[in-house]
Amino acid sequence: MLYRLRQEFRRYPRQFWLMFVGMVISTTGTTMIWPFLMIYASEKLSLPLMAVASLMTINAVTGLISSVFAGPVVDRAGRKGAMVVGLIGAGLGYFLLNQAHTYTAFALILGASGMFGPIYRVGSDAMLADLFPIEKRADAFALIRMGKNVGVAAGPALGGFVLARSYSLGLYGAAIGLSLYALMLLLFARETIPPEAINEKSGLKHQLRGYWTALKDKPFMGLVGAFTLVQMTSAMIWVLLSVYVKTNYGISERLYGWLPTTNALMVVFFQVWVTRKTRSYPSLAVMRWGALFYIIAPLLVLVSSGFWGFWLAMVVMTMGELVVVPRSSAYAANLAPVDKRGRYLSLYGLTWNVAAGISPVLGGFLTDAVGVGTPWLAAAVFGVMAVAAFWQLHGRKPAERIVIS
Repeated sequence: MLYRLRQEFRRYPRQFWLMFVGMVISTTGTTMIWPFLMIYASEKLSLPLMAVASLMTINAVTGLISSVFAGPVVDRAGRKGAMVVGLIGAGLGYFLLNQAHTYTAFALILGASGMFGPIYRVGSDAMLADLFPIEKRADAFALIRMGKNVGVAAGPALGGFVLARSYSLGLYGAAIGLSLYALMLLLFARETIPPEAINEKSGLKHQLRGYWTALKDKPFMGLVGAFTLVQMTSAMIWVLLSVYVKTNYGISERLYGWLPTTNALMVVFFQVWVTRKTRSYPSLAVMRWGALFYIIAPLLVLVSSGFWGFWLAMVVMTMGELVVVPRSSAYAANLAPVDKRGRYLSLYGLTWNVAAGISPVLGGFLTDAVGVGTPWLAAAVFGVMAVAAFWQLHGRKPAERIVIS
């Protein structure tokens, strides 16, 4: 058994394991507070749900703008610096949230911190793609996602206990976790940008024009559109469910914390296994079938009234994540030309920003204007649309490719 573990460890470069450990540390810190952030803002501001949810829209919009520039920066300046800046900026945002007491303060801090997340994410995705050849990327993305969810397993469960005493401790814990990962990268990571991707004569304006290539790439943009619909369902559940279950069914932060912990434990124990079992099937077919779970999960939320019903909904959505998310990330990286990898993955990363910018505020509006159950019907509709979008892509799918242009 020990020999097998050593062999598995040696299959991946040391820098990958540095990223893995850093992901565990930073995610443990951030997930102590992130699943409960809407509860924190709602109780501190005493505003309608739509107004509170709009804070996530502000965060997502600034993240969307940042993503446009993150791709060229990562392609020109490199991966390591972008990751360090992104982590430190996000950590500072959590630290400052502890001092916020008004809607304006929350909006400014979440807006500013939203600009740093994409810088780290694009740098991280590009670094992973740099470290691995095409045939190993799906496994690498699956394993790094498993590391992230080791933190997610620990963070919410720990946060449920910590936040019952003080939200400040959770916010500081997130800031410390992100800063520690930044320090690890600064001291021990090496730059991975491929030599053929560097063009010293290419300025930012020229780099931004490179997005036009990605926008004209119909297979790639089709993937972005289909995955955005998956993320719309996911964002609705992740952002609004904690407020929904506490407000309507009296489920506390301590008890709710086990829902994201369940999600994380499933990823930790099953992600690599699921990815390897589905490896032999076509990517778009795998993603299409995985998207079906995003129809069932919100419908389970709609008909549930107790903890175990909501727990089952989380289990079902996580099954969809296990199938769709790492395969989609690897597929996007495989479609990206080497010299435009940062920009392609930047556009791909916008899927969460777009979803988090629309779904929560839409769900808040539907709750305030129509009824508490309508957001989950809308989330199920997004799931249906995602299945249809993947089905359409399957009919005209390209071969996954690596192109230098």
